[in-house]
Amino acid sequence: MRIVDISALYSPSGGGIRTYTRLKLAAAERLGHDLTVVVPGAEDSVEQVSDAARLVSIASPRFPLDRNYFYFENDAIIHDALDRYQPDFIEASSPWGSATAVAEWTGTAPRALIMHADPLSAWAYRWFEGVFSRPTIDRGFDWFWRHLRRLDAGFDTVVCASPSLAARLTAGGLHHVETVPMGVESGVFGPQHRDVGLRARLLERCDQPENATLIVGVGRFSPEKCWPLIIAAATAAGVNDPLGLVLVGDGHGRTKILRAVGENPHIALVAPITDRGQMARMLASADLLIHGASAETFGLVAAEARASGLPIIVPAAGGAGDQFVEGQGVTFTAGDAGSAATAIGEAIARLPALTAASRLAARGVPTMDEHFEALFRRYAAIAGARRKAA
Repeated sequence: MRIVDISALYSPSGGGIRTYTRLKLAAAERLGHDLTVVVPGAEDSVEQVSDAARLVSIASPRFPLDRNYFYFENDAIIHDALDRYQPDFIEASSPWGSATAVAEWTGTAPRALIMHADPLSAWAYRWFEGVFSRPTIDRGFDWFWRHLRRLDAGFDTVVCASPSLAARLTAGGLHHVETVPMGVESGVFGPQHRDVGLRARLLERCDQPENATLIVGVGRFSPEKCWPLIIAAATAAGVNDPLGLVLVGDGHGRTKILRAVGENPHIALVAPITDRGQMARMLASADLLIHGASAETFGLVAAEARASGLPIIVPAAGGAGDQFVEGQGVTFTAGDAGSAATAIGEAIARLPALTAASRLAARGVPTMDEHFEALFRRYAAIAGARRKAA
């Protein structure tokens, strides 16, 4: 199949979506498909990844709230790209305006909306859940639910990587939702990458001895990742248990994060790690992974931590929460720093058992190869059914 992905959320300096896109470009040729990923960017360019895969950047305005990202200036740009590449199947990777443009394109190709973003969890629920119930918030944002239902009517499938997100969308009146679970990059992560020297250096950077607990958090420094909450929780938990918290990332929320760290010497910020082998060593060398966001659509970092044999501390909601396995981590109430602090203390108290179970289970974490095989197989089935009905 000739597949075109209109990927409005891609950024060269991004995190999970960038990783996902790169893996998909690598998988396309191996699985017998031709893939073009079209993204808004700083300039017009074409990166030929392989004979059957390419990343096409269209010069676009920068997104004002995060200068690392860009946005398609109008629907005509997207329609022109689809006219040019004449896909057999189309993906839209954002639930916003680019998805509407894909749905309204006049071509006959079947199309899938990939839910790489969960705006309600990222913004509305995070802002208002302490005051209103979710049903009340949903009523206040009924305009967005109507938008999602219109998109649902214009797409052959709405793909979620997380069963909890799929369930919410179905309950909200969407009819084409299905779950195609993601996974981790094959052959990269594993407990065997543990580096005791790296662990000692990271703890030293946090002004802690080697017998302290090393906790790592990985993700973009933006409000929906809830890093100030994690910092407050780690600070409180550190009163009783010596620990070092290393946060790997960057972004427009860095100033707020630095303010939250304050004078705490036991918290260190590390620049984003793009080398996959280096990230595998980082995760395998830590004692725990902590994640604060309940708006994840899959929880890629949590899955990578599990594949590294690392117990996880995650909110009991969203894609990261879906990664929780009893006996291999601890959950806390989303948005509650006190609950997160308690979870950290519980995880440290149970660390030997959690670690042993997590290392035994590491090889069983699904891979991204399995995800793309299932995804492209589903696309072929939808396209085949469309041809048969025509």
